[in-house]
Amino acid sequence: WQLVEFGGGLVQTGGSLRLSCVVSGLNLDIYHIGWFRQAPGKEREGVSSISDSGDRTMYADSVKGRFIISKDNAKNIAYLQMNSLEPEDTAVYYCAADYGSGGSLPRLEDEWTYWGQGTQVTVSS
Repeated sequence: WQLVEFGGGLVQTGGSLRLSCVVSGLNLDIYHIGWFRQAPGKEREGVSSISDSGDRTMYADSVKGRFIISKDNAKNIAYLQMNSLEPEDTAVYYCAADYGSGGSLPRLEDEWTYWGQGTQVTVSS
């Protein structure tokens, strides 16, 4: 299995980026996907998650209304569309996967089984 994040980079305040999480070895039809981030000197935090079927999503309060999570199960890719970016969004962004079986979305970081290596997002002021 492998999760690889793409799409990070440098953007100005107010700009947008779309992160992709390309998954191999796992069938996204039966896996939940989560996005996390870790800013310098801070603990990793959950940003958003989407259920295996795609019918349930969760967002951290800090990104509600600005970020949109989605997944294309046919392509085995998950996305995080990030709009109205702020300097506070600067972090390394990680995607994670966990077996779904139609169950509830994991709420704790250690509930997620598979992790990518991360991609850097930098928002300049």
